[in-house]
Amino acid sequence: MNRMIKTKNAPAVIGPYVQAIDIGMMTFISGQIPVCPFSGQIADNIGEQVRQSLENIKAIVEAADLKVANIIKTTVFLTNLNDFAIVNTIYEQFFHEHHAPFPARSCVEVARLPKDVQIEIEAIAAVCP
Repeated sequence: MNRMIKTKNAPAVIGPYVQAIDIGMMTFISGQIPVCPFSGQIADNIGEQVRQSLENIKAIVEAADLKVANIIKTTVFLTNLNDFAIVNTIYEQFFHEHHAPFPARSCVEVARLPKDVQIEIEAIAAVCP
């Protein structure tokens, strides 16, 4: 049976969807934009936006009783692919800090994102036998 994942440690959803769905061995995390769940603020800096999006994913993963190391796939949506190197630096730091292997990843440039943020990241986490 599917279980909806919801935590106050990640931003509330802004549409007809959930933060994540746990289907047992896998958890599908909806795209996370860089909104601070406590203040509602969005940083102007792409590096801080990357970090906040990843922290939001971490909060949801932990609400599903998993860890960053359980993340097996991410999709990164950027409004400017010229920020790719900055994204890679923050992304690499984040996974190293959590002693987690890098997941598979796709990165695509998009014209616009909700709230005019510069990045959105979605993820899939799995229970590894």
